[in-house]
Amino acid sequence: MNILVINCGSSSLKYQLIDMKTEDSLATGLVERIGIEGSILTQKANGEKYVVESPMKDHTDAIKLVLDALVNDVHGVIKSMDEIQAVGHRVVHGGEKYAKSVLITDQVMKDLEDCAKLAPLHNPPNIIGINACKALMPNTPMVVVFDTAFHQTMPEKAYLYAIPYELYEEKHIRKYGFHGTSHRYVSLKAAEALGKDIKDLKIITCHLGNGASVAAVKNGESVDTSMGFTPLEGLVMGTRTGNIDAAVITYLIKEAGYTAEQVDEILNKKSGILGVSGVSSDFRDVEDAAWNRNEHRSILALDMFAYRVKQYIGSYAAIMGGVDVIVFTAGVGENSPEMRESILEGLDFLGVQFDASANKVRGKLTEITKPESKVKAFLIPTNEELMIAKDTLAFL
Repeated sequence: MNILVINCGSSSLKYQLIDMKTEDSLATGLVERIGIEGSILTQKANGEKYVVESPMKDHTDAIKLVLDALVNDVHGVIKSMDEIQAVGHRVVHGGEKYAKSVLITDQVMKDLEDCAKLAPLHNPPNIIGINACKALMPNTPMVVVFDTAFHQTMPEKAYLYAIPYELYEEKHIRKYGFHGTSHRYVSLKAAEALGKDIKDLKIITCHLGNGASVAAVKNGESVDTSMGFTPLEGLVMGTRTGNIDAAVITYLIKEAGYTAEQVDEILNKKSGILGVSGVSSDFRDVEDAAWNRNEHRSILALDMFAYRVKQYIGSYAAIMGGVDVIVFTAGVGENSPEMRESILEGLDFLGVQFDASANKVRGKLTEITKPESKVKAFLIPTNEELMIAKDTLAFL
């Protein structure tokens, strides 16, 4: 059984076709510059790269090109679209209504439209992608998997802000959390690696990349996470500030003369690792400047990032009454041994006995604590597409 996983951005589309019998990826692809001059599709399958440059005025054109690539006589991996049994769609925001994945219906589509105001940069292209697939594959079952769903198990004391309660009731202002599919996947893999039931574990998952978040997973459920009403809250990130005194915003508007739009751009696009280092939002560039050129601001940016992650680990260990496993995943979490070491340094008091030798690895499931360590730490590559495919399969 083959399931197609679709992840639509405003002008891009990532996809993966997965054989659910083996859970192997048959093809992965990226469509870029949708609706812009220079539209291009890049597909990888069977160790080969297939590139198509073709005008795409919208996501329907892009989806059609994806399906053509998958059934291409030379570079394709299936003979016909009939071999795609279902489609799983990643959607960023499901609001409070959806605590799990759902089969797409007219009511679900209406609810996604209603949630668009909570994620104006993400939900609209997600919706466009779903409609494009429905137009081209009207008889194929489709499932939506929400980034926010996994965190809907948080208790009120964790997800509410201390603002007038009416703002929560009327405007739905609360913590939602994101990266839920990734946090869910790696927490399950951690339990599997330990040979234990996830319901018996307290796990802290660290999804560290350009966008970054930490989650507290107790007995298999998210009880808190660092991202909030939007992905801006929490950790220092590639271009986002993470936690900041809200008065800074009003100060910049009232005293420094910035517009609300300018402040929003500063907080989301000009801050974080980029803003502090002055070098880049790419951790690899900043690590090069820090370690090979000894640039103070780059060293500072990396130190701030590690410091904030460590803060959350300590905080979440406290709220869960301890921790059994700490997991590192995503671009930085999987590929920066130095960052993992910096974060785990000094956590001996929690029961973490770090193994520097085992930590010298990238992108491979590995235990990076000593065998006798009371608290285990793992590098676990995330696979959100497989998690989406598994949720989709459950509906079949």
